[in-house]
Amino acid sequence: MARNIITGIDVGTYHVKVVIASTKEKTERGQPRIIGVGIADTRGVRHGYVTNVRDVSESIRAAVSIAEEKAGTKIRKAFVGVGGIGLSATPVASSIITSRADAEITELDLAKLREQCEKDLPTNAKANRRIIYEIPVQYKVDNFPSLGAPLGMTANKIELKTLYITCLEHHVADLIAAVNEAGIEVEDIMASPIAAGFVTLTKAQKIAGCVLANIGAETVSIAVFENSIPASLEVFPIGSTDITNDIALGLKVPLEEAEQIKIGAITGSSYPRKKLEEIISARLYDIFELIEAHLKKMGRNGLLPAGIIITGGGSALNSIDDLAKAALKLPSRIGSMGLIDGKSSFKDNPLSVAYGLCIWGAHADDSSEIDTSGIFFRNLWKQVQRMVRQFLP
Repeated sequence: MARNIITGIDVGTYHVKVVIASTKEKTERGQPRIIGVGIADTRGVRHGYVTNVRDVSESIRAAVSIAEEKAGTKIRKAFVGVGGIGLSATPVASSIITSRADAEITELDLAKLREQCEKDLPTNAKANRRIIYEIPVQYKVDNFPSLGAPLGMTANKIELKTLYITCLEHHVADLIAAVNEAGIEVEDIMASPIAAGFVTLTKAQKIAGCVLANIGAETVSIAVFENSIPASLEVFPIGSTDITNDIALGLKVPLEEAEQIKIGAITGSSYPRKKLEEIISARLYDIFELIEAHLKKMGRNGLLPAGIIITGGGSALNSIDDLAKAALKLPSRIGSMGLIDGKSSFKDNPLSVAYGLCIWGAHADDSSEIDTSGIFFRNLWKQVQRMVRQFLP
């Protein structure tokens, strides 16, 4: 069933962003056109984690009201992004022996293989956590890679590498409760870093291999893509607010002034420029070292041809792309939302997650029309209710 109006809600640490898009109107890229936007200050969130459901609900209600007024329509359902330090991803590789005497791979074999992957998920990756969804990364038949599910092929052994995206159980429940309390029904949920990829990354970048890094106020989230599939996801408890704090301490200025200095709103010779650059660079290198360590753990450091694409409030810092290039030894650029209005490209647009949710939601009933990882995400709200839902490529 086609949807005419799609709504995406992104609850960030500092702001709630709401985007209302129309599938009847298309951008030059063939995506739903934005008809309403609402942004409101967030209360009741820390490090992307809900600390007060009522305060978050009021923030959501305020942002939704602004978006509804601009769009000229009321909304009752929305796709919601899940982020924060409670979000993580765990890869699991499992294998089974095929059941038939003629070694033909059946649906039963694939179901058993997925069940085995879930059984092999480490206990610490399941304790107090909810599996939001799982992504089949790669199948192998008798040790040879298979493109897609090997249904109907013959093999003695089949293997599957699966990426499990999980979140703290109570964080998901609190976020859904806050949205519901604001009078909005949650249709589906998706990891915010992956939702942003629908808007910020091109198909070529996802196929070649890249890392999307969102430098937010209190967290840095990264999503690594290869062969059009999310291969990894991580959230670090560090952000641009830490840079503000460093400036305040280093230059002995109030926090409010430090923030203005950081974003370039205050210029002049009242503070040493070289020292400021050293302060900012030191904290950014800390962030890039965390990203580098994660890529090393994956075995992909220095091996992503499309490099690192930087988004979020921290991406506006001067020369951050050059620092990333030097630290990670990868191509680097600042992300943009592309031609969302048919006229211009928006660099570091704060709406990337909310708009990405709209794009994903527009194709939720027909995943074949979305060109990347959307083929793996179906009926997530049912999965939230049932705890685990199997996804096929």
